[in-house]
Amino acid sequence: MALRYEDIAGMIDHSLLHPTLTDDQLLEGCETALLYRTASVCIKPYALPIAVSILKGSPVKVGTVVSFPHGNCDTKVKVDEARQAIADGAQEIDMVINTGKALGGNWDFIEYEVNSVLELTRDHGVVLKIIFENDFLGEEEIIELCKICSDLQVPYVKTSTGYGFVKQPNGYYGYKGATLMDLEIMKEFVKAPTKIKAAGGIRTLDDLLLMRKVGVSRVGATSTVSILNEFRKRKKAGLL
Repeated sequence: MALRYEDIAGMIDHSLLHPTLTDDQLLEGCETALLYRTASVCIKPYALPIAVSILKGSPVKVGTVVSFPHGNCDTKVKVDEARQAIADGAQEIDMVINTGKALGGNWDFIEYEVNSVLELTRDHGVVLKIIFENDFLGEEEIIELCKICSDLQVPYVKTSTGYGFVKQPNGYYGYKGATLMDLEIMKEFVKAPTKIKAAGGIRTLDDLLLMRKVGVSRVGATSTVSILNEFRKRKKAGLL
């Protein structure tokens, strides 16, 4: 079946999380999401009222983040952040796990913090996405996180924040983001109804189409305009 514009735009969470974004840029980003009919915006928590005011009554969901980007908040603080986000109008929440606890194999803690936020979001009909930050993790940790989140029936698991920079041998920091190797692991160990969101390094239409091919349901992207304009261009040329 031929791909429709809605199929592609409906995969994108338009990301508005860079620390330097001004209020004017956040407002413009929300207007972009509305114009291009993305699945959602994922905006900095303090700016939720901006997104709510622009997207109210539209099909574009308002999303935000909890304990972003490092996941180091106490569980009670994560719950409080999520509660405040919901009060401010968030319909979707992306929460970062405590990476150190995962690397230490403290899976009871991970299950407790995920479930604590999950119970709150379920009570309010809010979609929760759990961010693993795969750049920091090995295969064993990714598999265990997939199992925990699947058992709890978390709506989405997510590869990365896009800010999980790892120190390289030369002293500089970099990240890989959503890699095929990690996504193949996640696809194998994530069980329905939990779905996969990929983020980090998805900059082109071909990147997004590859994510779709491997079973990703949502992507976080900042290059939304170029991705969707390229889709329209290829569609018009009969290439899709």
